[in-house]
Amino acid sequence: MAIQLKHLHTSNFTHRPKPSLSAVTRHRQSALQCANAVSGVGKGQQLIQSGAVRAVQPKEAVAAMESEGYVLLDVRPEWEREKARVLGSVHVPLFVRDRDGSPLTLLKKWVHFGYIGLWTGQYFTMINPLFLQQVETKVPDKDSKLLLACGEGLRSMMAASKLHGGGYSNLGWLAGGFNRAGDNDFPAVEGPEKLQYATIGGVSYYFLKLVLLLQDLGKNSQNTF
Repeated sequence: MAIQLKHLHTSNFTHRPKPSLSAVTRHRQSALQCANAVSGVGKGQQLIQSGAVRAVQPKEAVAAMESEGYVLLDVRPEWEREKARVLGSVHVPLFVRDRDGSPLTLLKKWVHFGYIGLWTGQYFTMINPLFLQQVETKVPDKDSKLLLACGEGLRSMMAASKLHGGGYSNLGWLAGGFNRAGDNDFPAVEGPEKLQYATIGGVSYYFLKLVLLLQDLGKNSQNTF
């Protein structure tokens, strides 16, 4: 019996397959990216509160661009920008699709889809490792005035932290993101959707369409009477 127990112990634990080094490294990188993302939001918020990065309301954005020379830097992922974008804006995504096919990442993607992706239509993403380099390519003058924008303001807050750390000193932040923009705040908009709805996707997109339809029907019925 003692021999059998010893055999079970060695077969169940000693010979258990270990995760591959690449999977462990990938997991550590993912955890580090999450920590960096949280840190980036905090640092960006501090820069805005201290005045090092200027907060610009959506209603003030066009004036800041036309009269003060701010360049609108859209940091949203490509699939949001395809829905609606401000004409003439510069695009460098802070997050890109995570196309890693390791078992651990595939599991994370499956969980993400079930709990988030199906409702929001958002892909499983990772921080763009070339973000600062790509901004430097498109806007090489680090004294340029950049107005950072995303859907809700968090990603652009992170971008402010990265760019400020990379030497860009004249940064603005679109407060609340495009989601808080009114229909006439950015008159030159391209794409099939309204700018403030471009972040919404998946099942929530159809839910939004239903709500808007019911609102229109309610207004029409009130006008009838």
